[in-house]
Amino acid sequence: MLKRNDNCHSKIAIIIAAIATITAIATTITAFLVIREKKRKKQDKELDEYLDCSIQ
Repeated sequence: MLKRNDNCHSKIAIIIAAIATITAIATTITAFLVIREKKRKKQDKELDEYLDCSIQ
């Protein structure tokens, strides 16, 4: 009975570790995309300002 209980705990620990890993990967990807989008918006804003100034 003790061995079966340890096996059950091991499976639960593996499932929790897998969920934590997937969550960490998803968080990293999301942070990367947000930072990239902010950078792109900043570049677009700078380009718009440059074009506005060069037209005048």
